[in-house]
Amino acid sequence: MDIKDIKKAGVSKADDISIKEYESKDKNKKIKYEEIKISQEKEKRKSHKFKKFMKKFWWIVWKDDSFKGWIISLLFIFIVIKFIFFPLLSLATGTSLPLAIVESCSMYHKGDLFGSFDKWYDKHEDKYSEFDIAYNEFEDFKMKKGFNKGDILFIVGTKPEKIEVGDIIIFTANTQNPVIHRVIKINENNETGELTFSTIGDNNNGQLNIERNISEDQIMGKASIRIAPFIGWGKLIFFEHKRPASERGFCEEQ
Repeated sequence: MDIKDIKKAGVSKADDISIKEYESKDKNKKIKYEEIKISQEKEKRKSHKFKKFMKKFWWIVWKDDSFKGWIISLLFIFIVIKFIFFPLLSLATGTSLPLAIVESCSMYHKGDLFGSFDKWYDKHEDKYSEFDIAYNEFEDFKMKKGFNKGDILFIVGTKPEKIEVGDIIIFTANTQNPVIHRVIKINENNETGELTFSTIGDNNNGQLNIERNISEDQIMGKASIRIAPFIGWGKLIFFEHKRPASERGFCEEQ
């Protein structure tokens, strides 16, 4: 094997070629040793190029303050969130929508987290007494003070039989986006054993037709906690102008 043969194998710089020859009765053993040595040099060169690329890329993403750096950083973050973070989170939570932005005021309570639950319930007592839900029962519900437009909720997948009255579920309906309301009634079909659910918005005066008979297949998950109050406004603000005038802006109690 000479230099020309080595260059044909993909090694361009003769200075990087290290060949050691030893006397051997078996010529094939010597040639095999030389080829392994050249292959190792090529791998080192590839590894060095990759490390150099990653170092430069990392600097652009996190340290480059230029306009180009900002654009690349935003694209990188978008790709990571869209194609890595959300798929993994969906897998872990068991739902296709692990994070949900509240887009309406249907679950709003006056004063939000700092409001008075007692005053709120006094005003809405008749609505819940119709479904045999008393004050003491409602007081033990999760998110008894509701949540606000623009909040981000953490959603987990759940089996229908695990849902209880008072839970807040997210379900598909004949609407542009899923609905997030509180369960007020659960019915079971005696013949099939299938469950149907009935919900209501804490800040609505009555039920919507689409939430009177929710099937198991419609349920996407159950709201667990409110993880980021108002942060969802960063997205909602771009679509507010498309909403009916009565649904724009901040919430008021009904």
